[in-house]
Amino acid sequence: MIEAGLAKPRRNSFTSLRVACMARLTTIGSRLATLDTRTSRPPPKTAEADLLTPEHKAWRLEVLKRAGWKCQAPGCTAHGRRGGVRLYADHIVERRDGGDPLDPRNGQALCPPHHQKKTAAARARRMGTAGS
Repeated sequence: MIEAGLAKPRRNSFTSLRVACMARLTTIGSRLATLDTRTSRPPPKTAEADLLTPEHKAWRLEVLKRAGWKCQAPGCTAHGRRGGVRLYADHIVERRDGGDPLDPRNGQALCPPHHQKKTAAARARRMGTAGS
């Protein structure tokens, strides 16, 4: 006769499977190394070879001079020379979207916030996520 409260719980196949999986998961944890974000560093950025050519440097200089060393985004007052703001010589139609890489008419000077916003929008269009 089994006393009340001392009856063994019935195990079905789901409970046995769950127990087996949990035991397996606890043993996997010790084999995975944790990443210490305080000491690990991302790989250094490297510029594309196209951007280091003398032709591209001349294109960049021409675009920035034509813009008067000012950001060309509407309403922006960032100034590159005396204002100390870094300006990007940005391709209006990006190179990977078929824009001419060395045509000064396909260039505009942009400050970092406007360059980032324009590049993110172009990437979203290219990936088909614009407006979502």
